[in-house]
Formats: sequence, C-alpha cells, structure tokens
Amino acid sequence: MKRSLIAGAGDLFRLPRALPRNIALELALTGDPISAERAYHFGMVNELCEPGQVVEWALALAARITVNAPLAVQASRRVVLQGAQADDDEAWRLSSSQAAPVLASEDFQEGPRAFIEKRAPQWKGR
Repeated sequence: MKRSLIAGAGDLFRLPRALPRNIALELALTGDPISAERAYHFGMVNELCEPGQVVEWALALAARITVNAPLAVQASRRVVLQGAQADDDEAWRLSSSQAAPVLASEDFQEGPRAFIEKRAPQWKGR
C-alpha cells in the first residue's frame, strides 16, 4: 500500500544529501523501497552480508573500531557528522576544536609509547 503522507523526520532533505538527486526524487515521489543491492551501489550501506549474518558483521565492525583510542573515535565521529554540512572554514574550526582535547589526552601519549614498546595500546579514554 502506498503512503498518503509526506515523509517525515527529515527524510526529504536528508535523502538528497546521501543519494544522487534524481534517485532521491524517485524514492521520495514513488515511496518505493530500495533494495539492499541498490542501497549498497549508492553508498547508503557499507557492506552486504548473507542473510542471518548481520549481527556477526556488525560485531566485527565494532571490533575494528574499538581497537582505536576512544577519544579519537568519538572526536572523529563528531567531525564527520557535523562537518559534512559545514563550509571549509567552519569544518577546519570544528576539526581543530575536536583534535585539541585528544592531543592533550593520556591516550595520545599511550599510542606512540605502545608502538615503541611493541605492544597493543591500553586506551583509558582520558
């Protein structure tokens, strides 16, 4: 059954930020669902996996993320999400403001120390 309401929650202005305009228009105007393969083709999803394997894939991605320093991960996420819509000057200010606390953290010192000592870093999130 087709919908009779306008898409909510910002879908209509977020969709053309994530997809080519014509594809966003097609989806917004038809209300048609998008297949996983097409979503992957347009970069809406990172990876395709076999049915029933999504939890394992998500946990593997989480494991790849959590080997990194948590403060750096959090700051990087903020810059990517907030900087995507900012002009270059604002994005540089955002990047600098997020990098400063990371550079002053114990974790920033731990990374090179662990490398020199040939061991896995022990991140503390501070």
